[in-house]
Amino acid sequence: MNHSRTGEARLGIDIGRVIIDGSSHPAGGDTAFFSGDEDTMLSTPEMDGALPAIGRLTARFEGRVWLVSKCGQRVQDRTLRWLDAHDFYGRTGIPRERVRFCRARRDKRGHCLDLGLTHFVDDHPEVHDAIRGTVEFQYFFGPQKNPVPDWGIHVPTWADAERRIGG
Repeated sequence: MNHSRTGEARLGIDIGRVIIDGSSHPAGGDTAFFSGDEDTMLSTPEMDGALPAIGRLTARFEGRVWLVSKCGQRVQDRTLRWLDAHDFYGRTGIPRERVRFCRARRDKRGHCLDLGLTHFVDDHPEVHDAIRGTVEFQYFFGPQKNPVPDWGIHVPTWADAERRIGG
């Protein structure tokens, strides 16, 4: 197994619809996170089992885990406040400095190359297309509209992801 230029397994994780579960917000789905007031945004739930699983994966990957998310500045600021309010860093062991943002899905490829990521969890097929050939193990998170390609691994839940992700 090729573990990046350093020989180590390195994990990247998307945030929206992978860690933050906007679609199940009791006050109106994703729009509550994106356009609700501060309290409404902060009450957006996490994906079932996400933070405990990410904490265990962080230990398995010996801390070599990064968050890589595509969004604009306003959502980036909201995301950082959500991560703080949910004690994401304390509960997972991922330091604040390991959160990266980009403005286009295809730009995640540059982060994957820069960080030498060997594993990546994302819900969006366009991201997986963009990072193909740079990340050895690509995990398509959550429900998918189309079948997952044979080069990808479908992980419908965090329990499935934790079972399938090496390290």
